[in-house]
Amino acid sequence: MIDDEPQITRVLRTALSAQGMDVRIANDPEEGLRVFREWNPDLVVTDLMMPEMTGVDICRAIRTTSATPVLVLSVRDHERSKIEALDAGADDYVTKPFSIQELLARVRAHLRRAPERVESALEVGDFVIDVSAHSAIVNGKTLRLTPKEFDLLVLLARSAGKVLTHRVLLTTVWGSQAAQQPEYLRVFVGQLRKKLENETGKKYIQTEPWVGYRFVPEGTDDTEE
Repeated sequence: MIDDEPQITRVLRTALSAQGMDVRIANDPEEGLRVFREWNPDLVVTDLMMPEMTGVDICRAIRTTSATPVLVLSVRDHERSKIEALDAGADDYVTKPFSIQELLARVRAHLRRAPERVESALEVGDFVIDVSAHSAIVNGKTLRLTPKEFDLLVLLARSAGKVLTHRVLLTTVWGSQAAQQPEYLRVFVGQLRKKLENETGKKYIQTEPWVGYRFVPEGTDDTEE
C-alpha cells in the first residue's frame, strides 16, 4: 500500500491484516516502488495524489515490468481522473471516502484473478515489445538492447505520446537513489536513440526541455535541434 496519509494506511493495514493478508506500507511513492521491486506483491493499492509522483506514475512504472493488479484510491471522482489511471494500467479505481467492506471485496476479487493474469506483447506504433521475453522489435527488426535500455524503452512505450518527467524515468528505471542524477538518463536516452535511429532512420524520443521526454511510436523524420 502506497499512501502519504499515515492514518489511512494504519486503518487499511489493520483491516487487510485481519483478513490474513501480509501488508507492506510505504508513505511516499519512491519508497513504494522500491518495496514493490524487492517484495513482488500480489496486489498494489496506491493513492492517486501524492507529492513528487502520482498514482498514475506508479501504475506506469509497475507496468514496465509486471502485470500485478493495481487498485487506485482517490478523493477525485472525475471521469477524466479515472480514465487516466485506467489508461496508465490501473485495474480498479475507488473514490474516497469508501466503505472498508467494499474495498476488501475488491481486493479479494483482484487477488483471486491475479494468478491467471498473463501480460501480452505491447504493440504500439512501429514497435512490438514482449516484456516477459525481454525482446523488442521495430519495423520487423530485432533491437539489441541492454537491460536498462530495454526498461527505458518499455516505460516510454507504455506512455506513448505523453511526457514522462526526468524524476519519474530515473526513479522507475534506476531507483530512488538516482532521482538526483540526471546524467544517467541523458546517457541512456542517447544510447537508445542511436540504436533506434540506426535501425529505422526515424526519431522516436522527443526532448521536452527542462521537463522530460516524449515517446512517438510512429517516429518522425524531422531532425531534432
